[in-house]
Amino acid sequence: MEHITLLLAIVIVTALVFDFTNGFHDTANAMATTISTGAMKPKAAVAMSAVLNLVGAFLSVEVAKTISSGLVREDGIQPEVIFAALVGAILWNLLTWLVGLPSSSSHALMGGLIGATVASIGISGVNGGVVVTKVLIPAVAAPLVAGIAAFLAARLTYKLGKNVGEQSSAKGYKAGQIASAGLVSLAHGTNDAQKTMGIITLALVAGGALAPGSNPPVWVIVSAGLAIALGTYLGGWRIIRTMGKGLTDLQPQQGFAAQTSAAAVILSSSNLGFSLSTTHSCSGAVMGSGLGRKGGVVRWSTATRMFVAWGLTLPAAGLVAAAAEFVARQGAWGIAAVTVFLVGSCAGIWLVSRRQVVDHHNVNADDVTSGDRSVPADDTEPAGVVTTAIAAVTPPPAGTTAAEEAEDAEPSIPAQAGAAADSARPAGATV
Repeated sequence: MEHITLLLAIVIVTALVFDFTNGFHDTANAMATTISTGAMKPKAAVAMSAVLNLVGAFLSVEVAKTISSGLVREDGIQPEVIFAALVGAILWNLLTWLVGLPSSSSHALMGGLIGATVASIGISGVNGGVVVTKVLIPAVAAPLVAGIAAFLAARLTYKLGKNVGEQSSAKGYKAGQIASAGLVSLAHGTNDAQKTMGIITLALVAGGALAPGSNPPVWVIVSAGLAIALGTYLGGWRIIRTMGKGLTDLQPQQGFAAQTSAAAVILSSSNLGFSLSTTHSCSGAVMGSGLGRKGGVVRWSTATRMFVAWGLTLPAAGLVAAAAEFVARQGAWGIAAVTVFLVGSCAGIWLVSRRQVVDHHNVNADDVTSGDRSVPADDTEPAGVVTTAIAAVTPPPAGTTAAEEAEDAEPSIPAQAGAAADSARPAGATV
């Protein structure tokens, strides 16, 4: 093993902690739809995802090379910079996990790395062309491409299964979901585990333990794969809940379409070395498949909060990392102070999360019970403008009966008024 100093050891351990948070933060990408449709039991789903994340970590190193030698200049980068970048990424991961928002761990890491590098050696330390072509463009394109693919795939699945009984069709697509969820997990390992490999490799280069341009050593690949697999197994239940039930209500056909589309996009980007956000891809696919079913509704209030988090990820992680780099460069006491701050912040976020526990027991429940109060899982939201527009221009599938069309249609105004009156009537009152 390369010569490792105490500072490098701290950076490597922090990188593996980030990898662990990446695992439970992004479990929802692979398994949210599988769990929400009942295709797999929650614990079995995250166990399968963990194993395939580990396998995927060994399939490629293209993304790792993008992180370690493409995003920022290797010369002039000190281990303190990488440590600060990881602090920013970890804290953003935990904050978004606490509120159940599926933001991008990848962009948190890259935002932290860019912010710490700029604070250390200036804007010249960042390779702007790589940031644009391999980070920003994929960030915008991934959810759009995955969403369109999932929309078309969902339409196709319903068309192909129009003459098949509902129960038989659901059973078949649940089996397909298990296979496609496995493919997403494998893709996640090939993309996200490599980001930690890349950051550790960059730290080793910065610390003089590796030559510039080196591939990740085997021990780095193994440790990064194990860390993300462990995080995946523990399950980010809050984000699984949001992606599985908060964005839209999915049927097995839609879940299969969403996962297959997302996996295709992620695997393609990994092969090209694009540091793609699996969260963006999977979230876009879930929304696309939600619109792909006639009468399907995407909860745009939840989606809007998610989009805001996506936009804040790079700058927020970058600002925290820049502040951490300023303190860390002061010497040993600075490193110690940042470490204490990170540990204290992580402990505080965990304690806050215990006030409203979401785990494998209640991830699919209609509400989450915390102490003596019950918190709704999500708001009941009517069809938005986009959903209504798509439904209006989409012809019903061939063979759809008038009764089925009426069932899919929105409730009439008198019906809504009657429902409102019923809800306003005192308990026990009779008509």
